[in-house]
Amino acid sequence: MESIVLSKLGHTWILDIDGTIVKHNGYKIDGEDSFLPGAKEFLDGIPKEDMVVFITSRTDEYREKTIEFLKRNSIRFDHIIFNAPYGERILLNDDKPSGLKMGMALNLKRDTFPEMNVTIDEEL
Repeated sequence: MESIVLSKLGHTWILDIDGTIVKHNGYKIDGEDSFLPGAKEFLDGIPKEDMVVFITSRTDEYREKTIEFLKRNSIRFDHIIFNAPYGERILLNDDKPSGLKMGMALNLKRDTFPEMNVTIDEEL
């Protein structure tokens, strides 16, 4: 099980779409997206105060279809970045002087949403 310990501050979730929250290329193979088991419940549990940013290599051709799928399933998001390169995604962020780690990354096995325990540590 994946475990993430967060501060009580607001958070920014940067999430890939294909193979991370929905079946990889399901929108092409099956004609529509389908959530990976546990992914929708995870997304529904993200606090409303947090920012949600999706990033995808999907082209603008699939923009409306992707947004419609998310809206139809009541998935809240603040931004979606389309046309991202297929290569690595790199996050650079500074840590707080208190030592709080401000950048996190999880590399997930494709098409498998992990069991995840997210806790808030009031001391951070």
